Amino acid sequence: MTQQVEDCKDSEVTFFGRVAGAGQRIRRADAVESRREQVLTTKVGLRIPMGLAFEEWERAGRQLSGLLNSSSWWLGDWLVYGKDHYADRYELGIRAAGLQYQTLRNYAWVSRRFEVNRRRHALSFQHHAELASLHVEEQDIWLDRAEQMKWSTKQLRNALRAQREGAAQQTDTGTATRRLAVPDHRLQWWHKAASQAGTELEEWVMATLDAAAEQVLREADRPLALE
Repeated sequence: MTQQVEDCKDSEVTFFGRVAGAGQRIRRADAVESRREQVLTTKVGLRIPMGLAFEEWERAGRQLSGLLNSSSWWLGDWLVYGKDHYADRYELGIRAAGLQYQTLRNYAWVSRRFEVNRRRHALSFQHHAELASLHVEEQDIWLDRAEQMKWSTKQLRNALRAQREGAAQQTDTGTATRRLAVPDHRLQWWHKAASQAGTELEEWVMATLDAAAEQVLREADRPLALE
């Protein structure tokens, strides 16, 4: 999606809406009419026209979401460059830009942990942030899983937590608890089923196993039919 930007007297306004056809020019006289049909951004909020079609509202949301995700990478890369090239002055640049240093530090840390060619377009900046503390090989494994399973950030976080808790439990209990080895393709299959059922993986596995155990035990307790 492209955006048409018009310089206004008080602030910059960005148009979110349909893309103009190749070679088509937007006339100055049509600017007022365009504003009536499109979502406009200003420095202090959105201007949403009355009666905006659902498709246009949805399209604007996708564009805004894309900008928000991209801006996190942009700011992170910007700070990384400044720290690498202007170590003695980059904090002055941050203050001049009016940005919060702590927030930028988080952006920069994630950006430095993922080179541009390793960033996944289908996943958000927050997906990458969840994995930034892992080794590169683990990052790629989890990025693959999140992309293939179309996990939300919350689902990815829960999957990571489940793995960590399982590893911690195994360490704490020693040989008293045996960890079940599950092939990766089967784990992905289970994650997909749990996602479609609207539950977390651990809850889905427990419910499925309980139901199967109940059925088996019921069959075992059923009295034999007399011949």
